[in-house]
Amino acid sequence: MTKRDVTITNNIGLHARPATFFIQKANSYKSLIWIEKDDRKINAKSLLGVLSLGIAKGMTVTIIADGQDEADAVNGLSDLINTGFAEFE
Repeated sequence: MTKRDVTITNNIGLHARPATFFIQKANSYKSLIWIEKDDRKINAKSLLGVLSLGIAKGMTVTIIADGQDEADAVNGLSDLINTGFAEFE
């Protein structure tokens, strides 16, 4: 299991369009992936789950992956968040 804390830097947080990009990237990995905020841990491959966390700019979340490509998954999703989703806009 691999995990990493990441702070959301884009202006609108992990809502609507950025959340969709996050889900698409998460689904490109074979590992089980979760995103955790406070005491809630949800499937990072579920759009409704990610949106239900209400993740806004400045919040810190934990990305957790378990499986054959877990390190790649955590690194890829962390990079996506750290770039403020710039590669998709």
